[in-house]
Amino acid sequence: MARLALMSVSNKTGLIDLARSLVEEFDFELISSGGTAQALKDAGLPVKKVADYTGSPEILGGRVKTLHPRIHGGILARQDIPQDMTDLENNQIRPIDLVVVNLYPFEETIAKEGVTLTEAIEQIDIGGPAMLRAASKNFAHVTILCEPVQYDEYLQELRQHGGETSREFRQKCALKGFLHTSSYDRAIASYLGTQQPEALPQQYTLSGNQLQSLRYGENPHQSAAWYQTGTTPTGWAAATKLQGKELSYNNLVDLEAARRIIAEFTDRPAATIIKHTNPCGTAVGNAIAEAYQKAFKADPVSAFGGIVALNRPIDAATATELTKTFLECVVAPECEEEAKAILAAKSKVRVLILPDLSNGPKDTIKAIAGGFLVQAADDIVADTSQWQVVTERQPTVNELEELLFAWKVCKHVKSNAIVVSSDRTTLGVGAGQMNRVGSVKIALEQAGEKAKGAILASDGFFPFDDSVKTAAAAGITAIVQPGGSLRDQDSIKAANELGLVMVFTGVRHFLH
Repeated sequence: MARLALMSVSNKTGLIDLARSLVEEFDFELISSGGTAQALKDAGLPVKKVADYTGSPEILGGRVKTLHPRIHGGILARQDIPQDMTDLENNQIRPIDLVVVNLYPFEETIAKEGVTLTEAIEQIDIGGPAMLRAASKNFAHVTILCEPVQYDEYLQELRQHGGETSREFRQKCALKGFLHTSSYDRAIASYLGTQQPEALPQQYTLSGNQLQSLRYGENPHQSAAWYQTGTTPTGWAAATKLQGKELSYNNLVDLEAARRIIAEFTDRPAATIIKHTNPCGTAVGNAIAEAYQKAFKADPVSAFGGIVALNRPIDAATATELTKTFLECVVAPECEEEAKAILAAKSKVRVLILPDLSNGPKDTIKAIAGGFLVQAADDIVADTSQWQVVTERQPTVNELEELLFAWKVCKHVKSNAIVVSSDRTTLGVGAGQMNRVGSVKIALEQAGEKAKGAILASDGFFPFDDSVKTAAAAGITAIVQPGGSLRDQDSIKAANELGLVMVFTGVRHFLH
């Protein structure tokens, strides 16, 4: 008797070629339902509808099709146990040797703008996961294929093993089947969790499919891999690489840091250069080439081997500037054809196109021993109308704009963070020091004489007035900080005595 294959897929890529090989090469009979059955029939392939095979019509608008003993009995039967085979014979059920199933496009549906809860619920597959799990459980006798990329490997298995598959292959397919249903359920649970009033769910699940094996992690002795969440590529998984070597673990970490900074700037051309997740230069200009030049000149020594993010398409002038120094990566929303030809001269530089640089994760996750921490992303938008000028001297319009620029950059510098800027360009960055005074000194030392007339931003409050006095001595004219220290009055008094502007944002931006 011919072997039986059950086919029911939403993603019909490769379906017809697989089905034709099953019928013509390996004498399979096909049973299927809904759109899959129609696609097979349209291709001229013999197929029996599930409703005809089970003797039970599809009901509830198609919600119930494959939930039937003739389907699940055929999938779950242990073909080496006589009683199971007797049960099949007594109930006129045939063993099913192959199950080809993938699921309703739930994630694609919820990704659509304006999708309703009702629309999302209708894309929750029931029969598909049941068949996937049943076939995966019974991998000793059944092969489960849940992704089109498996089809060629399956056919090769049949050709190499006289029309059979190895247990090792079936077990590998079963693992993929369980991972597929696990990821699908996670997506549903996560979506429904967003419909609840709680900020974060009681159970938090995270899963992904390996997109790429990386050469190593932060260091050569650490293994690493890149995983994509969801079935539809987003973020860096959706980026286009125009040229350059494969991305490394550190490249991706730095690229994400660069993306977060550049996402702060939309109204004017902006550029940032990242080293070890901290900005060594960030600037805005009238054109993207000008913005990049300003960012590079802010710290040309540190810019060597840096990661560059631009918020405007790369044009020829910018590309020419980019080729003047060694860079690891460049990312922008687009790249003009002339610019591509110029960048090709530096073929090892990784050039990526990411049209939507503002689309980042809503949560941040950190692993700790025995678990992990989850917090909402620090994506609050700075609102100067909510800032409080706490000194006698009021900021000029230009000073307020400069304070906002520095504040946006400071948000993405490792704590304790200090940023000195002028002309919408960073002059000095103090990052990751164990005390704020240390960060202030580093930023001011880097700025040097350019600190005169510049402004200073701090990601946290000043616990003492010493940083204010140090800044004033270097020529800083205005300071922006969260406020909230028990000694705020000491800092305000010092600022008034030294003729500085001090603005409290009421928002802290620690970054660890």
